[in-house]
Formats: sequence, C-alpha cells, structure tokens
Amino acid sequence: MPTIEDPKPQPERSRAVFSNEDFELIRVAIRHYMQELRDRPESIKYSNLYHRLGRLG
Repeated sequence: MPTIEDPKPQPERSRAVFSNEDFELIRVAIRHYMQELRDRPESIKYSNLYHRLGRLG
C-alpha cells in the first residue's frame, strides 16, 4: 500500500507510434493498393481506412 513517503509511481506517458509523415506514407501505399483491388469487395475496407488516416494527419 503506498504511503506519503513512498508514493505509487506514475506510469510513463505514452508516445505516438507514428508521425504525421508516417501517416502520409501509409496513405500513399494504401491508395496504390486500392488501385490493385479496385474490383474486389475488400477494396471498400481499404477505402474506409484511407479516409480515416486522412482525418488523422
């Protein structure tokens, strides 16, 4: 049990995994892949991911 003399340590602040530049690179890669999948049903999932990534950057 923590006391005043021995307080419970605070967890470290989490850091971002990807930078804004990383998101742009991922968007370019997904846009290219979407062209390869254009007539397949899963292309909609990649399209949605592409647009979500655009809102982050």
